[in-house]
Amino acid sequence: MTPDAIRQLIEQGLPDAQVQVFGDDGVHFEAQVVCADFRGKLPLARHRMVYATLGSLMGNEIHALSLRTLTPEEAG
Repeated sequence: MTPDAIRQLIEQGLPDAQVQVFGDDGVHFEAQVVCADFRGKLPLARHRMVYATLGSLMGNEIHALSLRTLTPEEAG
């Protein structure tokens, strides 16, 4: 798994999101996801939205994904 592949999956699931993914060992990643759909949602709900775009890859091909989820306003 590559950061670019993860970015593409998240962008497909959250089409209006701006996504950056980092990670160089192929199983541990960090992502920042900025999405208007996060407005009014708590962090846990935002994370679930991102995890839903990755499906069964989470816990398998993607061992760990640290998330920073922001609305466009929060991202400034």
